[in-house]
Amino acid sequence: MPARDLSAIVKAYDIRGLVPQQWDASAAHDLGAAFAEVTAQDAPGGVGSPVVIGRDMRETSPELSAAFAAGIASRGRDVVDIGLACTDAVYYASGTWSCPGAMFTASHNPAGYNGIKLCRAGAKPVGQDTGLADVRRYAEAGLTPYTGPVGTIETRDILVDYSAHLRTLVDLTGARPLRVVVDAGNGMGGYVVPTVFAGLPFAIVPLFFELDGTFPNHEPNPIDPKNLRDLSEAVIAHGADIGLAFDGDADRCFFVDETGTAVTPSAIVGLIADRELTREPGATIVYNLITSRAVPELVGARGGRAVRTRVGHSFIKVVMAETGAIFGGEHSGHYYFREFWNADSGMLAALHVLAALSGAPAGSTLSELVRAYERYPSSGEINTVVADVGHALDALRKVWADRDDTVLDDLDGLTVDLPDGRFNVRPSNTEPLLRLNVEATDAARMAELRDEVLAVITLSGSESRLAEES
Repeated sequence: MPARDLSAIVKAYDIRGLVPQQWDASAAHDLGAAFAEVTAQDAPGGVGSPVVIGRDMRETSPELSAAFAAGIASRGRDVVDIGLACTDAVYYASGTWSCPGAMFTASHNPAGYNGIKLCRAGAKPVGQDTGLADVRRYAEAGLTPYTGPVGTIETRDILVDYSAHLRTLVDLTGARPLRVVVDAGNGMGGYVVPTVFAGLPFAIVPLFFELDGTFPNHEPNPIDPKNLRDLSEAVIAHGADIGLAFDGDADRCFFVDETGTAVTPSAIVGLIADRELTREPGATIVYNLITSRAVPELVGARGGRAVRTRVGHSFIKVVMAETGAIFGGEHSGHYYFREFWNADSGMLAALHVLAALSGAPAGSTLSELVRAYERYPSSGEINTVVADVGHALDALRKVWADRDDTVLDDLDGLTVDLPDGRFNVRPSNTEPLLRLNVEATDAARMAELRDEVLAVITLSGSESRLAEES
């Protein structure tokens, strides 16, 4: 019987849960000790490299990160604490120093949550199959006593170095001035943007730059349209060229054009892929299966190689490493770069889009720039609670399996490709939900296909409930 049960907080890709209801400083200490053990062989020679730790502005982050650091030190490993940081600053440190890293954040979750995003040396992902299951096992059962010397904990500020590195990866030579509204959502974007953008020809209009883990203005979740309203209104009010919205730990960036209209992340994937293929013709671009089919079409037309993968950073990063891809993108606003250790960076994506817009002819607008990458109307993600996820997927498969010119695959949930549209339905990793994404050749067809799929899901849910009751 484990000393503690961490099943509620150890997810597929990270650690996340309510504090103190689901975890606390004691659990963080044990998780730190376990992470030290799991990554002990990451350094050349197996001597155990230091572990870099960063944290967001949530009220519980200082206590949890300090306990985690103490847990690492208790196993004889040194710690470099970079303090307040965005998640990709931890990736920068992990890549630069070739050491494992831990970022304390619950990203876009409400204020009561906190979590840890972990990586191995070189910003390599940590998921269930790459160390996370072992971290949980050790933290639950406890480790054998350690009698060696205790590790040290050093503090270091890397914000200037991190910012300078990002700007070496995007050519902003000759960039024209732009007015840019940035909504940091009281998250880490407000801490990082002033330094990253310092000296660039962009007039920044800040929204909610004050660090506040209670999120008094709106949740730091820009994938939800209601959390982009303040940004859209500010872009129009200030006559801005573009709006940027970051999530709580600033590893994701969403974009609003000069009319206040949100730009789909798939269009941003296409835009950045286009730029990277110009820099390296024939390169590989990785995209997840929910990203618009416009992305592989564009990559193919530009002479690149498009590789599809499952949803989730651990899958994308592995495939990027295996294929040598120059860039990868997800529908959720995560953008991955080979020159950034295959890791995702919202700030680097923002610099790419600003470089593209500021390098366009005078008078060009963002809405004009992205038009070529927004070929298919999409539904966005629609979540439906179902009684039996497997039953619902089987029902969808039966409906579409025998239709002409239809291709089904099971890479991640169920994807159905039709001549005039496509949809993906996949189960949530943590809840009894099906997540639906639909796109089609025009808005009317998209709505028709969306409603047809939702009707089958709803009916299958009713059938599964009746079966349970009988």
